[in-house]
Amino acid sequence: MSYLVLSNGTVFEGERIGAPVDRIGELVFTTGMEGYLETLTDPSYYGQIVTQTFPLIGNYGVIEEDFEGESALFGYIVRELCDTPSNFRSAYPLNDYLVAKGIPGLCGVDTREIVRITREEGVMNAMICDEVPADLSAIRAYSVKDAVASVSGNEKYSCPADGAERCRVALIDYGAKHNIIRSLQKRGCSVTVWPATSPAEEILASAPDGVMLSNGPGDPKENTFCIEQLRKIIGRKPVFGICLGHQLAALALGGDTVKLKYGHRGGNQPVRDLAAGRTYITSQNHGYAVVADSLKGIGTEMFRNANDGSCEGMDYPSVHCFTVQFHPEAASGPRDTSVLFDRFVQKMEEMKHA
Repeated sequence: MSYLVLSNGTVFEGERIGAPVDRIGELVFTTGMEGYLETLTDPSYYGQIVTQTFPLIGNYGVIEEDFEGESALFGYIVRELCDTPSNFRSAYPLNDYLVAKGIPGLCGVDTREIVRITREEGVMNAMICDEVPADLSAIRAYSVKDAVASVSGNEKYSCPADGAERCRVALIDYGAKHNIIRSLQKRGCSVTVWPATSPAEEILASAPDGVMLSNGPGDPKENTFCIEQLRKIIGRKPVFGICLGHQLAALALGGDTVKLKYGHRGGNQPVRDLAAGRTYITSQNHGYAVVADSLKGIGTEMFRNANDGSCEGMDYPSVHCFTVQFHPEAASGPRDTSVLFDRFVQKMEEMKHA
């Protein structure tokens, strides 16, 4: 047997899955009933041990066409792992993927109890191991560091528009999901993906019609270089930010961010559109939130989480920038808010012809 050891001393005994290595990470949970492949390949999970709340994982196997990026999570916890997937698109069982990517995990544990502890006590560190350590100081001392640098690409590359080109977008890669690129391409945007280390001057010199700020992992305040570059970009071109991009834009404009007790992860997060008065169900993956009150007089809060009241979107009309905490490109869904990409394209076209 192997163990999940929490930094508060709680120990869960389970069966090893994935790579036979010990690993410390930040323990989080995601509530998606499906989309485990997108979770496993979302770079925003860098440094984290992910617990799936849905009890059966792996039943449709591994479908590489659905990957969102390179796997960056540190561990994987499930109640039951299916080793006989049934799906015509499946290439191989999920455990084969975990082994190939060096991801350790456990199955046969009480994921409900793990989530209950996390919700009540907040996000904490944990370790997947074969022997319970007598000293938990290494587990307690762990923190996610250099997250964006660990997942952002090193070279820029271009992706053509589907059909006739309407706009040219510079996408800054803080750990971008592939479906952000696809969502722009199918709306007639050619996309140049820039590493997070790219200077603002180089990005602007390429003359994009707009700048897209991607999702990504870690504490947004750690990214001082990225924040400084955004101060040079915002106001020069239309900007649309998602997830970490939303947080970095807020910091660049003088706002503040705060770490949430246990974050929002899953495909069932209710978000209220404050202007329209309707509620959307959204996909999310983040542990930090923008403090809307810190941006009074600078921007307007557009969306708010219906569960805990945290900020889910900001609009900065004077500098042609808007950002959201949730994922409008959500793969595998829901896609209720994909219309925000249309808004971004419309803003770029308006400014092109102004």
